[in-house]
Amino acid sequence: MTATSQPEGTFCLVLHSHLPWLAHQGSWPVGEEWLYQAWAHSYLPVVDLLRRFAAEGRHDVLTLGVTPVLAAQLDDPYSLRTFHEWLGHWQLRARHAASLWRGDELLSELAAEQYRTACAATEQFEALWSHGFSPLLRSLVDSGVVELLGGPLTHPFQPLLDERVRSFALRAGLADTTLRVGTRPAGIWAPECGYAPGMEDGYAADGVERFLVDGPSLRGDTSAARTVGSSDVVCFGRDLEVTYRVWSPKSGYPGHSSYRDFHTWAHEVGLKPSRVTGKHVAPADKAPYDPALAADTLRLHVKDFVDTVLSRLRGLRRRHGRPSLVVAAYDTELFGHWWHEGPAWLEGVLRALPEAGVRVTTLAGALQAGHLGGPVELPASSWGSGKDWRVWDGEQVGDMVAANTALQQRLLTLRPRGTVRDPVADQAVTEALLALSSDWAFMVTKDSAADYARGRARAHTERFDELARLLRSAGPDAAARAAALRALDNPFGQLDARDLLSGDR
Repeated sequence: MTATSQPEGTFCLVLHSHLPWLAHQGSWPVGEEWLYQAWAHSYLPVVDLLRRFAAEGRHDVLTLGVTPVLAAQLDDPYSLRTFHEWLGHWQLRARHAASLWRGDELLSELAAEQYRTACAATEQFEALWSHGFSPLLRSLVDSGVVELLGGPLTHPFQPLLDERVRSFALRAGLADTTLRVGTRPAGIWAPECGYAPGMEDGYAADGVERFLVDGPSLRGDTSAARTVGSSDVVCFGRDLEVTYRVWSPKSGYPGHSSYRDFHTWAHEVGLKPSRVTGKHVAPADKAPYDPALAADTLRLHVKDFVDTVLSRLRGLRRRHGRPSLVVAAYDTELFGHWWHEGPAWLEGVLRALPEAGVRVTTLAGALQAGHLGGPVELPASSWGSGKDWRVWDGEQVGDMVAANTALQQRLLTLRPRGTVRDPVADQAVTEALLALSSDWAFMVTKDSAADYARGRARAHTERFDELARLLRSAGPDAAARAAALRALDNPFGQLDARDLLSGDR
């Protein structure tokens, strides 16, 4: 796109980075291993890509959401130490694979590639991540490469929260991000894109200027941002016609037969040696992963996506008579962790779209470019199955919804000891917020490590109740028990229970 040519339209890529609190909460197959895999295969390469864009002087490349609970883990000294150890084990697994797979050309090269990648990841981590994620994130925000989105502390499904708990979790989450990065986000990724009518008033009161909803919330008309209700708060809708080319409930690029298969493990070495091969091919029958074949497919998928964006923008321009907006939004963990080739696809698309005449920018940049329509009344919605709340309040999780409602009622009757900050009350509030994470209901509804999810929700609720009893009884063991739990669950050292329980905003 030349300096004098008009862009075909505007494209915004939004990445939502989130994992629940996993430190000290089990290891394999769910627990810390989940964190380390996402860190190694998604967060390291995505940050590396953004740093290279910054070095090239590029600005407004994408909008990056980082939840406070994930940022806390990527800054946590325990997690930093144990992830460093995990990277060393990755190298050892690759060396072991090389000895086992000697004689098979494709598998031997896979083992060598994994060893090189593990060494490079370790070098990158040691050079850049020793003080955690926040200094890196701050540099990306300050250089203007990304627009940062914040969110509530522990990623709760906000429509099911008491309004006082909802506001506290959001205000505290934005304050946590400000503390870590030095900039208060103007926008948020509402967890699960969950929305209930009237939430925009709470957003306005808490200083939120913009948020994401799924395309059906806008009846598919996502060609511009819209103000919500009578507020000045703006919502952006995911364009599903474009977004679903990459990943949908039923299809998308990562399922192509040439790409590395996420689900097939060589358990003797802890590596993934196979390509997808076919949807109905048993793991033992899958073909070995071939990087050259995957690279050829990747080039086709970059071109297909660019063509899809162009076609969509041109169609919207014909319909509306003006340049339009496309917002594609995904979990960051898709790129690398779930889809091995994802980071390379990201780079290819973010370079090819401007060359094709598309303005690539952030949500804030889209507003500056004039992509703002009139007000809209949004329905109750989410980005989950059915685009309603069924994943988080359906029959499968009815007992969890009831338990969370009762937990919030008990939480709001809690009273700190005295008028100074109370570490026992602080830890009690922390445990309650961890219990209210939206991840647990999602995992149960989707039958993904459902027992782990139920156990986590139950354990944090029980810890809250134990601390609440100690607070009421003013027992001498309260401080010691809170300290013991803080050694396990301490994502937010600055959390002050008085901000929720005193009634002051």
